[in-house]
Amino acid sequence: MEELIDIYDANHQLTGLTAPRRGLFLKEGQYMLYVLAIIQDPQGRILITQRSHAKHWGAGWWEVSGGGVLSGETSRQAVIREVGEEVGLDVSGREPELVYSYENVDLDRGDNYLVDIYRFQLDVTAQDVTLQEEEAVDAQMATWDQITALKEQGIFLHYDRIRLALEACGQL
Repeated sequence: MEELIDIYDANHQLTGLTAPRRGLFLKEGQYMLYVLAIIQDPQGRILITQRSHAKHWGAGWWEVSGGGVLSGETSRQAVIREVGEEVGLDVSGREPELVYSYENVDLDRGDNYLVDIYRFQLDVTAQDVTLQEEEAVDAQMATWDQITALKEQGIFLHYDRIRLALEACGQL
């Protein structure tokens, strides 16, 4: 089944347009919406996953859970769905904390998007995680220093944005 997304404006407002995600080329002022989930344990460690080696982009790199918001979904609904799909954690009874949002504009590639970064505080271990095989091959609870080391190796996605999100909510 083809994945549909809603098109937003720069103010996170729906434009009323819906489009298939595959092959999408957005024009100026049009954005798709993504979400990222920072899941922290009581010690402040962050749940990170290693992307499948079969991924087209960022294969084998480390990241936090996240993905695209589907048509008809809010970003809160999407972050709860993505966490459930990617790491098998049911966070539906929790209210995620929106800690940071940003936009990316790439008119040459039609790759304009908004990203909402949410934070969950959970008493969770890597053993509680059930990975979605096509998405990830490994998971761990990592300190910020460990994440920084992965970034310095050039194998951690969204590092600067996650740092800004953690700073915004007083976690760094």
